[in-house]
Amino acid sequence: MEGPYIAPDPPRAVAGRLKERFPDAVTEIAEFRGEITVVVSRDALADIARFLRDDPETAFDMLTAVTGTHFLDRDYDYEVLHHLLSLTRGHRLRIKTRLREGETLASVVPVWAGANWLEREVYDLVGVRFSGHPDLRRIIMPEDYPDHPLRKDFDVEGGPTERRPGGRVASPGFRDMESV
Repeated sequence: MEGPYIAPDPPRAVAGRLKERFPDAVTEIAEFRGEITVVVSRDALADIARFLRDDPETAFDMLTAVTGTHFLDRDYDYEVLHHLLSLTRGHRLRIKTRLREGETLASVVPVWAGANWLEREVYDLVGVRFSGHPDLRRIIMPEDYPDHPLRKDFDVEGGPTERRPGGRVASPGFRDMESV
């Protein structure tokens, strides 16, 4: 068998250990299709990340992805997921954090150096800011670009919508190209 061994059972004990260690920070534990997602408060993310990496029982030595999603009609505006892998233990875990507009999330670059570009991508495309990031600037869009194209209030033609007026159009748009 090639590659790391992934245990067929999700790491329920890790989720329980997190709830025990950080009772006020862990707000929800969900299991779906054999994957565990732990929702944590944004203020505790850095401490939880350090614990998950350093604790020999969890040993999450690799951050495989950071993803961000924008929502319009919820109690929160963003969800940021950190996808973790323990090469030694062979298990995966997702840590989910919810934020409101204007809130920042602690960078996990000091814990997993590979988060550097991943957090920059989430900032660039979704608009989530990471406090303590060593170089938080755009990675895909031009530096002077005013919007974040993966936000739900971003028009498919490249301009802001009625929900968030202002800004400039990113491209000519599909309808304008049809008239050319």
